[in-house]
Amino acid sequence: MTSAARSPITTHVLDIALGQPARGLAVKLEAQDGAGAWTELAARATDADGRVGDLIPPGSLQARTYRLTFDTGAYLHAAGRPVFYPSVVVTFAVAAPGEHHHVPLLLAPFGYSTYRGS
Repeated sequence: MTSAARSPITTHVLDIALGQPARGLAVKLEAQDGAGAWTELAARATDADGRVGDLIPPGSLQARTYRLTFDTGAYLHAAGRPVFYPSVVVTFAVAAPGEHHHVPLLLAPFGYSTYRGS
């Protein structure tokens, strides 16, 4: 897939406790309207490489606030691992809708980190 044809918002989840992609982890993308209400735009699961690259169609990104909700509890529970964070919610503001926004999550049973990737 070329960068021109990819979703303007993508994510990648790495299970840093295992040193591998988090496969099959449910991810939901929502957008906030001017009144503060959230609307679900997509619900996907990470692929074999821990990625979700098809959240919204190219050209559909708007300057507003979005949030990604990662169902970390179900992912960890299914593997028989402890669940301290049942979900991780990453809220971010898009100011430049013409740019690509990659929001990775580094996950372990007792911690996580996120950043704006490329």
